[in-house]
Amino acid sequence: MPQAYAHQGTLGHYINGREVAGQSGRAADVFNPALGHVARQVSLATSAEVENAVAAASAALPGWSSTPPIRRARVLNRFLALMNERRDELAAIITAEHGKVFSDAQGEVMRGIDVVEFACGIPQLLKGDYTDQVSTGIDNWTMRQPLGVVAGITPFNFPCMVPCWMFPVALACGNTFILKPSERDPSAGLFMARLLTEAGLPDGVFNVVNGDKEAVDALLHHPEVEALSFVGSTPIAQYIYQTGAGNGKRVQALGGAKNHMVVMPDADLEQAVDGLVGAAYGSAGERCMAISVAVLVGESADRILPRLADRARSLVIKNGMEADAEMGPIVTRQALERIEGYIARGIEEGAELVVDGRGLKVPGHEEGFFTGGTLFDRVTPDMVVYREEIFGPVLCCVRVPDFAEAVRLINAHAYGNGVACYTRDGNVAREFARQIKVGMVGINVPIPVPMAWHGFGGWKKSLFGDMHAYGEEGVRFYTRQKSVMQRWPESIGKGAEFAMPTAK
Repeated sequence: MPQAYAHQGTLGHYINGREVAGQSGRAADVFNPALGHVARQVSLATSAEVENAVAAASAALPGWSSTPPIRRARVLNRFLALMNERRDELAAIITAEHGKVFSDAQGEVMRGIDVVEFACGIPQLLKGDYTDQVSTGIDNWTMRQPLGVVAGITPFNFPCMVPCWMFPVALACGNTFILKPSERDPSAGLFMARLLTEAGLPDGVFNVVNGDKEAVDALLHHPEVEALSFVGSTPIAQYIYQTGAGNGKRVQALGGAKNHMVVMPDADLEQAVDGLVGAAYGSAGERCMAISVAVLVGESADRILPRLADRARSLVIKNGMEADAEMGPIVTRQALERIEGYIARGIEEGAELVVDGRGLKVPGHEEGFFTGGTLFDRVTPDMVVYREEIFGPVLCCVRVPDFAEAVRLINAHAYGNGVACYTRDGNVAREFARQIKVGMVGINVPIPVPMAWHGFGGWKKSLFGDMHAYGEEGVRFYTRQKSVMQRWPESIGKGAEFAMPTAK
């Protein structure tokens, strides 16, 4: 297992092919959450520094966008090889700043690599359509062309995978890119920027600007930024979408979630328990696809709850770099306090606290941002812990009498990101997939994150915009279709035509 990330000092930005120091005089603390102390700082960019990144991306755009797609793919293929060679180093960086266990960080890197592999096939994905002789002497075809300078604003919970949902596809399509990663764990973005340069990406094609709201607003308002992709909480997603769209940009904003998992009475209960425990408490619940509500149908409730409680109490919680760790710390103390505040609110509202994870201390890491797995029973839809995204290791159990009520409950929720159903009944599975108003559905799969060629995205308040991330929808998001009709002088009749052209 590699050593934990040990960079000291203040992180800057990556502009025009090199790392540059921040000039704002403002910086944010980056913590080692397992130890609870500041590991390094990261500069917070001014709008002028964002302008420098946009200028570099704009200058690089003509050359990169006119580079043949196969040559762009070859650069990404070299980047892919470097990512595979150094994936454990990148995973260690993620664990050191985010806190997720090392095996989970390895999985995150591999899911990012999947999208890079997909983007290497861009020549096939950029092919247009051609129709010979749409009218006498006229041919018609379509092409997909890059948008220009595009940007991505990414969250703390997946500092490698979520950026990889964006920039490999954007770059393969011929755009230049500006990444604004979370200031809580910024090192992964800088690491990938260095690998892209090593792979032969021209200077200015990929840039990293670290920062906070000032940097975000500068990107949202900059006239040369054509499109922006965002993943984060719903209130910020709404702000990003409304502001960016209001400035004439193409925007894809993925928001929050409150993912349910239905357990039918006929389900294999051990498999259901495994699915719930891994999906609710993996990565300390800091996943937009985490299961945070177990919908227990009929008699399944009394059968499954004792097993869930035992598993929640026995979670192995420690520094994520330790090989046997099942759950690591929360990313910051503020996040920990917010999660434990939700637990207190659930108790006040009358939910039955079966397992209380608060106050956990890990030997040797007493100052770390740790909490245990928490389990609530008899949660009702009017409670805040049911309605709002907690983004922590808190699993709420709701009891319903039958399948129809389970579907009604989920469809009534404001979020529609991911959902799962555990059952042995093929008709129940089919009807669940058809009736549920959620963007990503798992049948006996607790975290149904689509593979790189399918695309990621929810419904309702979990997605603002028309297109999902990565996959063919990602290609459409990062390109414009152009239609060309062509004929030659020898086929053009004499005289002006004033009627609407039709096929002749």
